[in-house]
Amino acid sequence: MSQPFLWVEVPAKRCRSAALSVKSLLWQRFSILSGPRLFEDAVESIPGGGGRNASSDVVTSPSDSYGDAASHHSPLLEPSLTDARDGSNEGLDSTSPAKPSSRTTSASSPSKASDGRVDDLQPFFTSGVPRSLVDYDRMYDEDDDQELGSMEGHGSIIHHLLSQVKIGMDLTKVVLPTFILERRSLLEMYADFFAHPDLFCSIPDMTTPQDRMVQVVKWYVSAFHAGRKSEVAKKPYNPILGEVFRCYWDVPGSSSEGDLVLDGPIPWATTNHLCFVAEQVSHHPPISAFYAEHKSKRISFCGHIWTKSKFLGLSICVNNIGQGCVSLLDHDEEYILNFPSGYGRSILTVPWVELGGTCQITCNKTGYSANVEFLTKPFYGGKKHRISAEVFSPGERKPFLTVDGEWNGAMVSRSRDSQDAVPFVDTQGMATVKKNVKPIAEQTVNESRFMWKEVTAGLKFNQIDEATNAKYALEQKQREEAKYRKENGLEWETKLFDLVADNWVYREPLLKRFSQRYN
Repeated sequence: MSQPFLWVEVPAKRCRSAALSVKSLLWQRFSILSGPRLFEDAVESIPGGGGRNASSDVVTSPSDSYGDAASHHSPLLEPSLTDARDGSNEGLDSTSPAKPSSRTTSASSPSKASDGRVDDLQPFFTSGVPRSLVDYDRMYDEDDDQELGSMEGHGSIIHHLLSQVKIGMDLTKVVLPTFILERRSLLEMYADFFAHPDLFCSIPDMTTPQDRMVQVVKWYVSAFHAGRKSEVAKKPYNPILGEVFRCYWDVPGSSSEGDLVLDGPIPWATTNHLCFVAEQVSHHPPISAFYAEHKSKRISFCGHIWTKSKFLGLSICVNNIGQGCVSLLDHDEEYILNFPSGYGRSILTVPWVELGGTCQITCNKTGYSANVEFLTKPFYGGKKHRISAEVFSPGERKPFLTVDGEWNGAMVSRSRDSQDAVPFVDTQGMATVKKNVKPIAEQTVNESRFMWKEVTAGLKFNQIDEATNAKYALEQKQREEAKYRKENGLEWETKLFDLVADNWVYREPLLKRFSQRYN
């Protein structure tokens, strides 16, 4: 799992002038800005969204309560908002599987795929290719983020940061410089918990409670590496209130054929797919809720994370507050777990990421439990990314299984009866499974990739001004929508998750749908 910390955006030297660079780099706060009715309206049209238009596939037109707030933003963003206002997503078949377009690449000029879309993105910024023909999906298929390099060349921005912060200060209240931007939303990064869907979906196949607990631990300790695309720390987009991300995976070793799950989180996926949906449910504090299920295996996961950041001097810490729950319907078991903290180290030189903290996994029904410790690197010596876990039988204080290694590498286990080390899981030797996401052209305006596509395009081709302007336009729209709600006494209403006690719970989980069917 990637941790949501550090900064976002662009080196000062890329801006048009020194004055503009300061203005462009400092307009964003670390906290997530309030979300707009633009996305509140759109989410009501999503199947399973629970809104008044939930049965329709037509995108609801956004509110223009205070005029055309987008009229002052960069033209890079205009197609997104124009498409939404013109209802260009109307009539989309939300129950059909996403079909990737065929692609042929040309290095010299934009080529066109069989559906008429431009396949080579680079000329989009150099030869006036209509944005409606750009293959935005390819930007997410290509994993080509450049390494950040040293921060030492950004002395003025670092000085500005240090002038604002004190040790232990909550960074959500500080205007931070924006250096590092990963080209995707935090909601999409949470989906990487399930980058090894076979490990997760095999949990209910284990025949004993002990074996099921060990399999939960195996999936858990392998769930964090996939979100880190490089050793250097980068920060995803802060999700907007009401933003949604959806995807599904083909599970290795099993057939993907099956009936469509029309009442599930991904209506165009089948009973043999692992499905995932996430929603940004709160702005203050910034909370992301997410849910996954495999219907045929009768397993689901529901979780939420509230990120709280602190300045530690030469590091930034992000505490991931919240919990998750693995539910096995056939065994009537629930495994409650929490998440490690993330640290952005060496922020004045070349920042890098590590995880730290002790996490627990417990099953109240069986009594099995596990402690998982993410070990931070000592100041002198030691290794990075170490992890240690102990798994306990009910009522026992001595573990029957221990696990050691690196959470982004190889881990070995030792049983109580034999101290011989045996391979447990090797994340470097395991291929991650690619997410299946509906094409951006078919997404509603509140879905992550549609929402951020112009920012992503600008960053991919180093068109920093365009990316900055597009991002600013999104955030300005959020501010105005938040102001509108405040002035009119309106409360934000989530569409996919409900707050139950202290937990955010998916509104239509697998267990509820099965119960309704048989009652």
